[in-house]
Amino acid sequence: MARNVRSGPLESRTSRGKLPSRNAPHWCLLSPSVALGYRKGTRGGAWLGRLHDDGTGKRVQEKIGKADDTLDADGLAVLSFPQAQAKVRDWAAAKVREIAGEVFPVGPYTVADAMRDYLDWFDRHRKGGANTRCAINAFILPALGEVDTRKLTRRRIETWLHALADSPARLRTRPGSPQRFRDAGSDPEAPRRRRATANRVLTILKAALNHAVEASRIANDDAWRHVRRFGEVDSARPRYLSDDEARRLVNACDPDFRPMVQAALLTGMRYGELAALRATDFNRDAGTLQVRASKSGKSRHVHLTEEGRAFVEALAAGNSGEALLLTRPDGAAWGRSHQFRPMAEACARGRIAPAASFHALRHTYASRLVMKGVPLFVVATQLGHRDTRMVEHHYGHMAPSYIANTIRAAFDPLGIVENSNVAAIR
Repeated sequence: MARNVRSGPLESRTSRGKLPSRNAPHWCLLSPSVALGYRKGTRGGAWLGRLHDDGTGKRVQEKIGKADDTLDADGLAVLSFPQAQAKVRDWAAAKVREIAGEVFPVGPYTVADAMRDYLDWFDRHRKGGANTRCAINAFILPALGEVDTRKLTRRRIETWLHALADSPARLRTRPGSPQRFRDAGSDPEAPRRRRATANRVLTILKAALNHAVEASRIANDDAWRHVRRFGEVDSARPRYLSDDEARRLVNACDPDFRPMVQAALLTGMRYGELAALRATDFNRDAGTLQVRASKSGKSRHVHLTEEGRAFVEALAAGNSGEALLLTRPDGAAWGRSHQFRPMAEACARGRIAPAASFHALRHTYASRLVMKGVPLFVVATQLGHRDTRMVEHHYGHMAPSYIANTIRAAFDPLGIVENSNVAAIR
């Protein structure tokens, strides 16, 4: 942000009160082409903006708001001296674009407009647009969609964020039916989970509004830049299965769904990545599977263990070219939500408590690697993460600790504990 300019006669209502009333404004130069003006009237003053466009030689002057001579500044209609400077700079930037021919449709640019433009860009450059679209439709548009972005304030966003965190979790509901909600009851984890959800939706809102700023549809990010996320609500220890639980789950799976679970446990790949695997993605010589487009939009190669290689070779037998490796019984591809019900049924039959989601199989794969001492960079590469931060956040506590190992190796026994013949029963 540009640094505020000092101007003694205009900085405070006291100094402005000493100025004579006149039609000609008192000017303060903010840059060689932009100036902030103050015109004093009998009932208070007004702020003006002036722009001199060097390219065309045009000079534009316009009133931008009232001065806080008699009323307290609100940042919208009544402006303090610093607020007036910021608004004049935004006004001047918009005028420059208008003079250059970058004219946007007349009328307010609402939060719904910003979400629409962001989703258009997201669909072209990112993956996972369906989840982002669902979050926008469910949580952002109903509360903020009709708000003009010029009237969006930090307080309004914070009020929306806290209301979202206090609302009950939504349940899957048939189209056309009233929305169903989960009864939190006395679950102590419910508030944390709702705040974590609110944080994720806030991230989407900020990303969309920042995209609008970059596209020059919104002047600045003052309304949301300082809105804080809820702290200490993201669980750093995701659910993962023990080896015994993994074997029980596989045995309890429906035979048609079992290959999907086996593939997830042996590769750590996401459900969507597995559903999109084709015969040509398996490299027998290198023992790798190629993920053509991961969540980040980039391709990667997953290196298989001997067990995983034998499993994929069996899947690829008889398939070639673009044939899918993992299909439903009728040969069709697995859809977005086809894993929920068979996974829940397998957990119930295998007595997996608490029940694990399909994504927990990816966590299980990563957890086994980390607990075996595999470097976090290697784990991150296998999972398709850009760096090790996510792996450290979720699985770092499982890695053999260099500090702990060093201390245990260096600290000799003191001989102050007597040996006991009592053995703990597991």
